[in-house]
Amino acid sequence: MRVFDRHAVRRHRARAAAGLAAHDFLLCDVAERLIDRLQDISRTFPLALDLGCHTGEMGRMLGQHGGIDTLVQCDLSPEMAQRAGKHAVAADEEALPFAPAAFDLALSSLSLHWVNDLPGSLLQIRQTLKPDGLFLAALFGGGTLVELRNCLMEAESEIVGGVSPRVSPFADLRDAAGLLQRAGFSLPVADRDTVTVTYENAFKLFADLRGMGESNAIHERQRGFTRRTILLRAAELYQSRHAQPDGRIDATFNIIFMHGWAPHPSQQAPLRPGSAQSRLATALETEEVPAGDKATPKPTTAKET
Repeated sequence: MRVFDRHAVRRHRARAAAGLAAHDFLLCDVAERLIDRLQDISRTFPLALDLGCHTGEMGRMLGQHGGIDTLVQCDLSPEMAQRAGKHAVAADEEALPFAPAAFDLALSSLSLHWVNDLPGSLLQIRQTLKPDGLFLAALFGGGTLVELRNCLMEAESEIVGGVSPRVSPFADLRDAAGLLQRAGFSLPVADRDTVTVTYENAFKLFADLRGMGESNAIHERQRGFTRRTILLRAAELYQSRHAQPDGRIDATFNIIFMHGWAPHPSQQAPLRPGSAQSRLATALETEEVPAGDKATPKPTTAKET
């Protein structure tokens, strides 16, 4: 299934590379949150991969924390990669060029949401990890830019009588851990942070998305420039619905964090059914009732507080 135009994604990132430093505050914020999760794990990682590295913001932050001997940085855009660091390459997340079991750690911050086959990319990432290697990632999740999506749809519907896809579809939190498990990761975990960014107006938001390389790259998008009347109407709707008392507007970014390990015999595994050494009823100080029977409620004593 082809949802995204990967050639457009590459062009957008190439265009944004030179001026990214003026728009990278969200990239840096999410990278810092990802690194905080990494610091909770008391291990060192001799060789790590930063997948979708942009211009190297996470690599620069990791240099302050330690725990990684060598970091290989990789981005779809050569223009991004050449600004990232000395161990940087241009490569596609949908066709990774790395050998199996090459890395002790794989990180990815705000890049995998542009991948067409996310389960396939996760499988490739897992294959590049050594046994007991760690994968940590952050990507935009469902509900991201919901304000912008709704305003653009309504504005376009009013003016041209129909709508075209303008904000990317995003993965849901409830699917994230399942995707990791499907790709063969052990101990999969997924959680979500919501980041709300305020802007002077909708046009400042448009400029920031373009500056981050996050412009519309949906394969079925309408080609050519969006009518100015649509953008003006969307900005008007955005201001009327989402402005704060100071006049600034809110933009919501839901960030899904994914955490999984390449399988290894030393990892925790679920116990064999029936192997428990004690009864749950004993721990809960209650009476065990066979399946199909109804428990008799015990009398209770009212308490005043």
